[in-house]
Parts: sequence; structure tokens; C-alpha cells
Amino acid sequence: MISQNRTILRYGAMAVVAAAFGFPASTADAQANAPKLDDPTIVAIFDAANTYDMETASLAISKGHSKAVRDFGAMLVRDHRNVRQQGRDLARSLKVIPTPPRDFALAKAHVQAMRSLRSLKGRAFDRAFLKHEVDFHNAVLDAVTHTLLPATQNAQVKDLETKVAPAFVAHRDRAQSLLDDQK
Repeated sequence: MISQNRTILRYGAMAVVAAAFGFPASTADAQANAPKLDDPTIVAIFDAANTYDMETASLAISKGHSKAVRDFGAMLVRDHRNVRQQGRDLARSLKVIPTPPRDFALAKAHVQAMRSLRSLKGRAFDRAFLKHEVDFHNAVLDAVTHTLLPATQNAQVKDLETKVAPAFVAHRDRAQSLLDDQK
């Protein structure tokens, strides 16, 4: 069961987040048929990604085996809450109503990830959580770089996406470092 959960988190995160961000992970034909992203959808995806990572990080605060994982979870909650608020404030000032994509795969993946993480304890939880964070941040960075930024029309939304990218890189790198320390 633990191995299956790791596999879901490891390999599913990239494909599911890719689909949630508007492009299928499998073929160029499917990518060409993906719905066109607009700024309200991009703002909703941005908000959801931050919210979902706050939720998994909150789980790490309460279930983390090591102090380092619990502290990392607290940092993620703080950082993503701040970024989410920046996005919400910007949406409000631009009078953009966030509109999640239909059949939002990211939401479904988040429910599955939370279910998997809740089922784990101790070091197994720490490893699965950290691997999830590495995969999640990689997928978000890839989606922002290759899908969201090119589709974003509003310069202020694009600036926010660009401004927060280094924090996503830092989160991914910290998760990888903590994961490497567990081996």
C-alpha cells in the first residue's frame, strides 16, 4: 500500500497537474485540443495550487515525523498563504473573477494526494510528503513556464507569476534536500 501511494504521488503528480493546467501530458494532438486558457482560469489555477499546497503542508505540520518536515510544512503554509493573498488581491483590483477549469484535474489529484498522505505515518509520511512536494512544485513550475505564462494576457498577472517562480523553485529544492537527508 505504501509503495502504491508513493507511486501515485510520484508519477501521478506531474500528469495530473499537467492536465489541470490545461495541457495533457501524453500527446501533442491532445495538447492541441486542450481548451484555451484565459486570465480568469489562470488566476483560479494559481489560487488553487497555493491553497492545495497549504492544505498538504498543514497535514505535514500535524503528521510530520521529523521536526524538519513539520517546520517545512509551516514555511509552506506561510509562503503559499502570502502568495495566494497576492493573487486574490490582484484579481480583486483587476475585477477578475477566478473561474476554475471544467473537470479540474488538479482538484481531483489533491483529494487523492491528501487521502494517500493521511494514510501514512512516521517516516513513510515524511518521505511521501516530501516526494509529493518535489513532484508538485516541478509540475507547477513546468506548467507556469510552458502553459500559463504564454497564455496570460494581463501584464500584472504575468508579473505575479514571474515574481513567485523563485519561491516555487526554493520550495522544491528544500523538499528535495530534506528528502535526500532521509536516505
